Amino acid sequence: MLEIKTINELIAFCENVKKEGKTKGLLPTMGALHEGHLSLLQRAKTENDVVICSIFVNPVQFNNREDLEKYPRDLEKDLHILEENGCDVAFTPSEEEVYAIEPAEKYDFGKLEQVMEGVARPGHFNGVATIVKRLFDWTQADRAYFGEKDYQQVIIIKDLVRQFAIPTKIVVCPVFRDADGLATSSRNQRLSAEKRSIAPKIHQILLKSASFTDTLSLSQIKNFVINEFKMYKDFELEYFEIVDDQSLQPVLNKDSNGIVGCVAVWLDGVRLIDIQRYY
Repeated sequence: MLEIKTINELIAFCENVKKEGKTKGLLPTMGALHEGHLSLLQRAKTENDVVICSIFVNPVQFNNREDLEKYPRDLEKDLHILEENGCDVAFTPSEEEVYAIEPAEKYDFGKLEQVMEGVARPGHFNGVATIVKRLFDWTQADRAYFGEKDYQQVIIIKDLVRQFAIPTKIVVCPVFRDADGLATSSRNQRLSAEKRSIAPKIHQILLKSASFTDTLSLSQIKNFVINEFKMYKDFELEYFEIVDDQSLQPVLNKDSNGIVGCVAVWLDGVRLIDIQRYY
């Protein structure tokens, strides 16, 4: 596996790959790799000649300095995992390399960013778009791979691609879960053993709520989920919204072609998110 640390070297490598007529798959990450990342990597390997995984903890998408400082980092371990799993290139730039000049990009995603994560984390999606757009420009990737757990992020990245006519195809992969149902996340590493045993309740509550889609209204399902979280003192529910799966706007009836529930909950000082598709 090749490790690339500079933007110029990445651009040159990707231009050579293109000249050779080979396809490129991009897996943008912030490191602390887990099985969810590896499921994306394996998908990318089956669909591309060359797979590039970026590892960069992007400071401009953190609105909470403490969260940035606590974000798990172990580059040596991540590189070993990537090599063991057949990644072709690891792009591991420094913050100084990526942001030699303070980023000034401003993106507008309209109502897509005015709900849920956009409300809870001001500036977050502008920071995400800043690094993702740069990665797309540098790599000219044929495909880029994202997990569905970060549902709002996926929809916004698709809108980024639409706005700028970026030729990269966005491949959305299903939520990868541990055996007990907890959605895999780098932040899971920060949970104590005791709280980690409680965390699967998030998925269990959402899964149970989906069993009521034929008998309860969406507002009743929303109330059910909110009340379920109140039963567990360890959880602090930040939001639970049932939204249209394209506009991300809250829905009150079942007329939408696609409906998804999105949740953000605090446990043990760690912010966890998950989704549940209803239709």
